[in-house]
Amino acid sequence: MNPTIWFEYMLVSTRRKYKRGRMLRLLRELQESSEHALTLYIPAGLTPPEIEKMLVLPLGGEDIIPDITSAASLSPRGAVLLWGEGGKHMVLPPFPVTEKLFSSGYNTEPLRSQLEREYTVALILLRLGAYAVGVFRGEELISSKVGRGYVHARHSKGGSSQKRFARSRQKDIEQFFVRVCARVQERVEPCIEQLDYVIYGGERHTLLAFRKKCRFTETLNDRVLETLLNVREPRQATLETAIESVWASTVFQWHEIRST
Repeated sequence: MNPTIWFEYMLVSTRRKYKRGRMLRLLRELQESSEHALTLYIPAGLTPPEIEKMLVLPLGGEDIIPDITSAASLSPRGAVLLWGEGGKHMVLPPFPVTEKLFSSGYNTEPLRSQLEREYTVALILLRLGAYAVGVFRGEELISSKVGRGYVHARHSKGGSSQKRFARSRQKDIEQFFVRVCARVQERVEPCIEQLDYVIYGGERHTLLAFRKKCRFTETLNDRVLETLLNVREPRQATLETAIESVWASTVFQWHEIRST
């Protein structure tokens, strides 16, 4: 008699970026599924213990709860758990989840509404010597300005020559920031009543220094999404690429694999 072989199943995850259109297609497919499922909307800003408590009902004793808790708590925009027989997903959306929600089935409507809304978003992309400012409605560019400014490279020699060079470089930077601040205000202020979010991209320390020098950006602080776009060179083409990244969702998907 052949011995009985028992199999155990474990869940493994993949992580991918989904552009806006692909994410909406996935949500439609899940919504149309008749499979048993549960949905959980996790707002941004919750602590890991708070998130774990929310996960007890949909996931029971699953050993992947710590992984989901970690990813959701680190997300500045919260997360959406879509968990069922038709697919096990967690979505880190492009814009913040603002309310807790638990429901049966694949309840994709709040997330679909977010992705279908034509948010007005300002992108401010900055590196020393180059900038790009764009205002978008949805993914459509409605206003932009791109430019450059000369900033001396760092000086490696010592002594008084280096000090003079450092003062000259700092003056270049300050003049560059003044110019960029004026361009940001010029493009963003006409849309400020409709503006939903502001997103920065470029080099972190440069952006922090710029925001301290540019008074106009202080009026935008309550609309800033704390997501730093990775931008090598601010240009017109970079704006168009960056807005796709802004609208992209991070999707974790779990699959069962068999182990003996």
